[in-house]
Amino acid sequence: MNTREQLDACCEFVSQRVHFQPEIALVLGSGLGGFADSIAVKETLSYSDIPDFPVSTVAGHAGRFVFGECEGVPVAVMQGRVHMYEGYTPQEAVLPIRLLHHLGAKTLFLTNAAGGIQAGMQAGEFMLITDQISSFVPSPLRGENLDALGVRFPDMSEIYSKRLQKIIRKIAVNADIPLKEGVYLQTAGPAYESPAEIRMFRMLGADAVGMSTAIEAIAARHCGMEICGISCISNLAAGISPHPLTHEEVKAAGDKAAPQFTKLVRAVIAEIGAKP
Repeated sequence: MNTREQLDACCEFVSQRVHFQPEIALVLGSGLGGFADSIAVKETLSYSDIPDFPVSTVAGHAGRFVFGECEGVPVAVMQGRVHMYEGYTPQEAVLPIRLLHHLGAKTLFLTNAAGGIQAGMQAGEFMLITDQISSFVPSPLRGENLDALGVRFPDMSEIYSKRLQKIIRKIAVNADIPLKEGVYLQTAGPAYESPAEIRMFRMLGADAVGMSTAIEAIAARHCGMEICGISCISNLAAGISPHPLTHEEVKAAGDKAAPQFTKLVRAVIAEIGAKP
């Protein structure tokens, strides 16, 4: 089954079972899945229930869509994402994003757990993603272009909306939540990066590194969605951290940051979804 056929089949299946139109789609990263429990849930759908749909296999990723309202705004929450390192192609990894666009979401809010590269970063802090580097992973737009979604050569000069960045900055200040800013770099994973790679990434201008998000943002921008992103700095990257990196550390940092994360994200969604 090619990308177009897989997308069409998944969209048809989900449209027949989910009777909810979201305005904002939210992807929850490692350790941040608990946010979905804070919304007024209307419907849920497990990835495993959708034929030929990628399924999350990583601890801390529940692997389901949660549809409901957050601060009165219709939202679709991905409680856990899928990654290329689980054996999926880039096109399969972004299939959920394209599905959410098909369901009506016009805004995509990406979150992740990331390793901190920027000087002075501490585990548990948040970083507003202002730009990204995706050169180390294959593009999800390779192969046949899906003309119904977007053009063959989409512009990527403003992947992360400056309008949404301004909203997030304002809310973080008002809520007294410290917020770093920087460039996110995606690697293929699943191995953590070597100290030499982190030194290279820093020279390239990266402030945080992880194994997701960038290809999702590319796919969303391709189909015209407005995008914002926040990284939870779960650990300091290799060569900066004084001890070996573990996934348990990532999840623990996410759990610790969850209350402030929920406060920040709920306020941002309310502001984005506010009617003029």
